[in-house]
Amino acid sequence: MKLLRVGLPGRERPATLDANGRVRDLSGVVPDLAGDVLLPASLDRLKAIDPGSLPLIDGPVRIGPCVGRVGKFLCIGLNYADHAKESGAAVPKEPIVFSKATSAIIGPDDDVVIPRGSEKTDWEVELGVVIGSPTKYVSEADALSHVAGYCVVNDLSERAFQLEGTGQWVKGKSADTFGPIGPWLVTADEVPDPQGLDMWLDVDGKRYQNGSTKTMIFGVAFLVSFLSRFMSLQPGDIITTGTPPGVGMGQKPAPIYLRPGNRMVLGVAGLGEQHQTVRADA
Repeated sequence: MKLLRVGLPGRERPATLDANGRVRDLSGVVPDLAGDVLLPASLDRLKAIDPGSLPLIDGPVRIGPCVGRVGKFLCIGLNYADHAKESGAAVPKEPIVFSKATSAIIGPDDDVVIPRGSEKTDWEVELGVVIGSPTKYVSEADALSHVAGYCVVNDLSERAFQLEGTGQWVKGKSADTFGPIGPWLVTADEVPDPQGLDMWLDVDGKRYQNGSTKTMIFGVAFLVSFLSRFMSLQPGDIITTGTPPGVGMGQKPAPIYLRPGNRMVLGVAGLGEQHQTVRADA
């Protein structure tokens, strides 16, 4: 099942895709794709509905973030060995954990805004994991049973803010628009192996990232289990799991960073694509 949220920012309504890829309105069934709606029993009820029985949403429509009211936006750094190498960093012995502010979250096709003072805004295609049922101290063997589904994430970063000052990575990861998610939340039953998904990112038609989740250092089940040791995970929390090589910072002979007017297209197999235009902050 592919779930999405459509409408103006802050006024999105829940929807699903039918077998022909048409958008069907779920707002008469659930209030939003958030919180308890992501619990396994709630998702099972949605799966039992014939999408053809739902109202059709016609015409062009903005796709918003695929999850509403995200509580935590947790991120894993340097989770691909070849990305660690291009970043000049050692392969981590345990997951590097940081967070993004939830105010960074936007829809998959919304504009990305370069923050004031930025010279090093960078891209990162990633697999996002959406928690579906509360969990704490979960075993790796049981971890995936707590996942509602998966989505595409662009973990945008301002490298100078992230790496060249003092303090935490969060300040280089959290600018408004630095967290596009979606287009869809694809339920876990449609992704039997999250460690077998191709992923890619293009800027202005040139492919920079071309990888697969199979080369993660720490897989999805391990990451959910690991994070649950340190905090409870709640429905709608998002874990973004690291990026393959090809980020702007790692380009040779010199880094390449985003500039106003650039166009990004990125995706993960089976989870859809994002399309973003880059502009400067006003």
